[in-house]
Amino acid sequence: MAKTAIVTDSNSGITQQEGKEAGIFVLPMPFLIDGTPYLEDINLTQSEFYKHLEQKDTSVSTSQPSIGDLSDFWNDILKTHDEILHIPMSSGLSQSCATATALAKDFGGKVYVVNNQRISITQKESVFDAKKLLERGKSASEIKDYLEATKLDSSIYIAVDTMKYLKKGGRVTPAAAAIGSILKIKPVLQIQGDKLDKFALARSLPKAKEIMKEAIRKDLNTRFKTLVEEGEMTISVAHTDNYGEADTFAAELKEMFPDIPFRFSDPLSLSVACHIGPGALAVGCTRILK
Repeated sequence: MAKTAIVTDSNSGITQQEGKEAGIFVLPMPFLIDGTPYLEDINLTQSEFYKHLEQKDTSVSTSQPSIGDLSDFWNDILKTHDEILHIPMSSGLSQSCATATALAKDFGGKVYVVNNQRISITQKESVFDAKKLLERGKSASEIKDYLEATKLDSSIYIAVDTMKYLKKGGRVTPAAAAIGSILKIKPVLQIQGDKLDKFALARSLPKAKEIMKEAIRKDLNTRFKTLVEEGEMTISVAHTDNYGEADTFAAELKEMFPDIPFRFSDPLSLSVACHIGPGALAVGCTRILK
């Protein structure tokens, strides 16, 4: 049987150390800070990233691994493995997936790129599902088919603390951002398997949390009702440099949904954080392989 390597990127929230312990290869995502390249969790920590992001005159932007770097990464793995299952961030949020898919054609069927439109806590679940399936004897091709067939079985809702970074990225107008700042509006965004979209507006973090709780409750009672009944849904929390609120929110969700397994309380992907800024709080529900 072929020896298969599971590969993901740091947008999954899986750290280099976690990946090493789980036998998963984690491709670090690159960032440009005042023109200097950095790699997430290699020479750029979470705390260092937010220090740069909050400095008024510092330019912080996302990037994607170059074709050469990705090719080298895969070639190193193929020295010890027969094939690669590569699970990148959502194709709706980055060109990384399209780049990987195109490059895989040069590897003679040894690299399978999964386009299952996940990021952060939902992408992380995909990676661990892949690991389970691999341990059950499934091939890279079979795992890819499963992950893509179930790609829409997840939801993420994110309460943003400030409109500053949404304005900077062109997602809201300067006028809307100014009004939002004056009224202390907390936008609630959603990721439903593809792009980051508007969902609701709240006048406070407690109200935003209630909106997100009700959104998750509705998803679990409607879209994912059958999966809940079969014990195949989980709940997780993510945040951008907001550890205390994340812990509190996790406790509230565990109390609200006692019959649904709680999985992770993780920092959000820095690629998302770059566009929404610090202080954000998110909840996700995801299908998980039993």
